[in-house]
Amino acid sequence: MTSHLEEPTVADSGQVAARARAIADEVLFPAALGVDGADRVPAAQFDLFAAEGYYGMAAPADAGGLGLSWPQAAALVETLADGCLTTAFVWLQHHSPVRAVADSAQPGLRDRWLTPLARGERRAGIALAGLRVPDAPMRVTPVDGGYLLEGRAPWVTGWGMIDTLYTAALDASGDVHFLLVDAAPAPTLRTRPLELVAVRASATVDVHFDRHFVPADRLVDRVPYTDWSRSDSSGSAMNGFLAIGVAARCVRLLPPGPAAETLSAQLDAARAGLLGADSASTPAARADASALAARAAAALAVQTGARAVLLDHDAQRLAREAVFLLVFGNRPAIRDDLLDRLTRT
Repeated sequence: MTSHLEEPTVADSGQVAARARAIADEVLFPAALGVDGADRVPAAQFDLFAAEGYYGMAAPADAGGLGLSWPQAAALVETLADGCLTTAFVWLQHHSPVRAVADSAQPGLRDRWLTPLARGERRAGIALAGLRVPDAPMRVTPVDGGYLLEGRAPWVTGWGMIDTLYTAALDASGDVHFLLVDAAPAPTLRTRPLELVAVRASATVDVHFDRHFVPADRLVDRVPYTDWSRSDSSGSAMNGFLAIGVAARCVRLLPPGPAAETLSAQLDAARAGLLGADSASTPAARADASALAARAAAALAVQTGARAVLLDHDAQRLAREAVFLLVFGNRPAIRDDLLDRLTRT
């Protein structure tokens, strides 16, 4: 690590962007192939993010956050994913719980949790996909002093690298409870590792709850299922900036010429589409970003030639990551748009 990265200071948004670019190019990208083959992301990567204030990306400045605007936060996600998708992918999960805690109306919860989360003293993941398990969504039952969780939460990222799990479950009346759960093995909480084609060092697992107790003061929010489902249906535009980051790295690795120029123009258009997307246009913008990452990675592989299939070359890593991003965080509308783009004649 170079010396100018060793002493982070409070910075304006321009300085945040410049330092993120330096970290992506000088720390993350040189280590990305090694991380790709590791069991988990090295703790030093996340400690650096905490020192830079990146865990507070979604937190207001008065709670120790960076107070970034939506375009500034999107640019930070893109830049870090450009450096190392796996590291950025694990870190990005943290920000949904940060936003939820910041907005929580539960007495005392914001005071207890927001600053440690914003500083990266606590590091969180999400267990929200359990609500989408067909015919068997995650269930929650109120009991004296708290709640019992029952069911399976698939696709939980960062196991062993996080201490808090922002978990969603459905009660008998049709309301979704959002709870902060300790991310640690227990007799009533077990995990099953998932073998992924890419980002394997993200330590992504399925989590199984068997009447797992969560104290009452860990409740973040409670909303009707229909409200949650409506907001969830379009997917997150922010997730699209992971694909933008992978595509950007592919373009940066291409030699100057028509291919790089064409993809660079498409990258600008896809980035603008995500930045300007509302809930109705987010699926198309997400599909555009994912399809672009796939095209850019394929172009890089072709340009690289036979070396692109060697495991010590970044071209094959980026190609696998682009495949992963074709399905990560998809919703039916994103999938349908992507299928149309990929099969259009």
